[in-house]
Amino acid sequence: MRKIYKLCIGIALSAIIVACADKLDSDKYFKDRRSLEDVFTDKENTEEWLAHAYSFLNGYNLEVSMMLNTITNFADDIYFGGNSLAVYKEFKTGTYDESYRHSWSESYKGIRQASIFIQHIDMNTKFTEEERADLKAQARFVRAYYYWLLLRKYGPVPLLPDEGLDYTASYDDLAIQRSSYDECVEYIESEMLLAAKDLPLNRALNQGARPTRGAALAARARALLYSASPINNPRPGEADKFSDMVDYDGNCLMSQEYNEYKWAKAAAAARDVMELPGENNGRRYELYHKKATDIAEPGYPATITPYQDGDFSTKTWNEGGYSDIDPYESYRSVFNGALAMYQNPELIFSRGRNQGGNSLVEMVKLQMPRTLGNGSNAYGMTIKMCDAYYMYDGSEFNRQTFLDTCQVGNRFVTKKEGEAGTYPHLKKGVWKEYAWREPRFYASVSFNGCVWPLLKNAETVDYKNDVEKQVNYYYGINTDGFSGTGIYLRSGIGIMKYMHPDDTNRKEIKAKAEPAIRFAEILLIYAEALNELEDGSSYDISSWDGSTTYSVSRDINEMKKGIRQVRRRAGVPDYTMSEYQDRDVFRKKLKRERQIELMAEGQRYFDLRRWKDAEVEESKKNYGCNFYMSDTEEQREQFYTPIEIADLPTAFSRKLYFWPISHDELKRNKRLTQNPGWTYND
Repeated sequence: MRKIYKLCIGIALSAIIVACADKLDSDKYFKDRRSLEDVFTDKENTEEWLAHAYSFLNGYNLEVSMMLNTITNFADDIYFGGNSLAVYKEFKTGTYDESYRHSWSESYKGIRQASIFIQHIDMNTKFTEEERADLKAQARFVRAYYYWLLLRKYGPVPLLPDEGLDYTASYDDLAIQRSSYDECVEYIESEMLLAAKDLPLNRALNQGARPTRGAALAARARALLYSASPINNPRPGEADKFSDMVDYDGNCLMSQEYNEYKWAKAAAAARDVMELPGENNGRRYELYHKKATDIAEPGYPATITPYQDGDFSTKTWNEGGYSDIDPYESYRSVFNGALAMYQNPELIFSRGRNQGGNSLVEMVKLQMPRTLGNGSNAYGMTIKMCDAYYMYDGSEFNRQTFLDTCQVGNRFVTKKEGEAGTYPHLKKGVWKEYAWREPRFYASVSFNGCVWPLLKNAETVDYKNDVEKQVNYYYGINTDGFSGTGIYLRSGIGIMKYMHPDDTNRKEIKAKAEPAIRFAEILLIYAEALNELEDGSSYDISSWDGSTTYSVSRDINEMKKGIRQVRRRAGVPDYTMSEYQDRDVFRKKLKRERQIELMAEGQRYFDLRRWKDAEVEESKKNYGCNFYMSDTEEQREQFYTPIEIADLPTAFSRKLYFWPISHDELKRNKRLTQNPGWTYND
């Protein structure tokens, strides 16, 4: 039976609208001959109906979660192993079938629930006119957001009538064919604009997970970016334009002609979010930053002064620089539960800290080392991702340069160097390849010999001394390195992102808000979209509410408004002028910036597909450290020699650009067509 979950008004500050203990059986209303009018003239029942519409955002519709929910969080950057290695192999080699992990039906249930709400909320006089407008806008947002999640995963989907359809209805009643990619985006855009008009700029503290105006405009910008990307906006001469993605009548569902205006429109949509007014230096959103400190405490090192670049280093944060902030703590605090949602000025949309049983807390347990934190030691990082992080001065990491300049016998931190703090973030015995990397590296990467704070271990009896310990991934040292068991990091590199200094599975792990949409992403959307405009092209585009007009062009000063904010919070210098001037070079830099900044946030898998880079990047072999090497004088240096990881195979075929549509759905809707490369139920 369909359940409608009660909306919890007085829940914790950053909690999402989720199911409470009290439930309303919607079928019972009709069995008792009660109509929708009975539901929508009652305040509590109306709130419950909307809560139920939100409820389908969980499960496979979560955007950042462990692999049981969000398997697409694992692309070419991070992986999962341990007891789930067979599942990883199936996913990464594309050997799953058409019944695999679907969010289709749940999304359409949410769409129907929201549609009925929109159709009937105005009859409820228990709410004020303003409250009804807000509630309707929330339902409009969530309906459009389900369509967005479907589009990103499955490609073009059927757009249902606004009054909604019962997706459990008979075969013939659901004979609706797929709309085109552009039609889906146009619908999402128009609905998000309507929602934005009645959604507030800010929410009360106990409503942090409900959408705001910024959430609607940000989701719109995302959809427009995808529409402008190569997957749906092929340039002349492109060989594969997905012309075989067709509807029931044989019409192509993907754009076949390049349209530069799509990029301009995406840029203007991102600008709409950037220009929203608020209390953060006059704007609604800004990147979170924490002031620098010279005080070192357990789990909280003193600020390491960012690189003296003669630019950011000469200005305070408010002046556009990084001279007075701690980039490392600024970045890691966004993800690790240190901030309540209302304290985070860059969190635009989130399901909150309650994401169900397979939440970010569970993901952290899977990242945590077994020996020290009683974790699963199952989620790791590929060497490709590890090497992507920049050096302290913003230059690219190069392994051969390190080997050429750091001589044999001097490649590990000595006891004297460790005690003196010669290499910030590195203790005795650490491989110096990990020295002098950018702050995001240390907030995200669990390299061999790094320190896990695990401060709450001190509150236990048996593990009170396991605080600020170095993890060891060498062969045979402990259960974190390879020792003949199946539980070890195949790459010898773990994940530190989302870890709070207090987190330990021996005591507690802090709840973390899901970062579904962050302001950093909007800034990168703005820069990416502007870069794709040809020199000399210029478009006048109205703002979302028509209050002003943007002149949109490939203006380097405008591109800097996106990139510079991300780079300075990260504690690395800006790109050079030549990198800004060269469109192809900037595109490559931008893709890398997204790879680093948005690592493990559910973006990489879909980025590779919208760029049409997946067939190259996801076909590359996975490499890691040589985990067969032990911590002996003869072998420990060889541990850092990259080797192919046989347990982490990769294979990409064209069909993996879009998720298959299940045979059950194809049977239910006779006008529904399958995605290229996948099978029908015949």
